Order: sequence, then structure tokens, then C-alpha cells
Amino acid sequence: VQLQASGGGLVQAGGSLRLFCAASGRIFSSHFMGWFRQVSGKEREFVAGIRWGVGNTYYADFVKGRFTISRSSAENTVYLQMNSLKPEDTAVYFCGLARRGYARTPGEYDHWGQGTQVTVSS
Repeated sequence: VQLQASGGGLVQAGGSLRLFCAASGRIFSSHFMGWFRQVSGKEREFVAGIRWGVGNTYYADFVKGRFTISRSSAENTVYLQMNSLKPEDTAVYFCGLARRGYARTPGEYDHWGQGTQVTVSS
């Protein structure tokens, strides 16, 4: 499976962006898709995740109520809708696929997209 992340950009605080993670190859119902973010010099941190089959969603506390993860089986794509963005949301955002299911740490992921830069100005 190859993942292609896109949709990042520059936005003012309070604005919105929608990230896309398009997958080539088969995604199974048991798979888990996640969005992470990383700032230079820091570890990659979990932002949101979704169980591909049933669609259950999971969020880091710092994005609850602001970000929404969703997926389209028809498009083989995972989305991250980011609203009420803050300067501290500035990071490179990565999407990943974990074959073994629910996963919140980078080491549990088998495939990664290339990352897309999100910059929020104050």
C-alpha cells in the first residue's frame, strides 16, 4: 500500500484546512488509518485515527472538538478536517496505515505517506 498525503498549506489562526490521504492498494476492514504530526526536533505524535471497517474514530485530546477524521471506501481516502486552527497546530502532518488494527504510536504503523506541511499564522 502506498499513501499520498495532501491538502496542507498556510492558514490564519481560526481558519480551516482539509487534509487528504489517498491510498493505492487494498485497505482491509481490519486496518487502522491514522494521522500524526511532527515538529522539527520532536517526536511524531498521534492526532486522530479511524478503524477502516466500522469507522470508529479516535482523537488526541488537543484536537477533540476541532478536528474530524473520516474515510471514503469508494475513494480509498482518509480525510482530516481541521477547524479552529491554532498556531501550535503548525507541523508536518503524516498519514499512516496499521495492518494490525487500532494504533496510536508510530512504531505500530506499517505504511506512511510523505507528509504535508500545515502552517497556522497568528
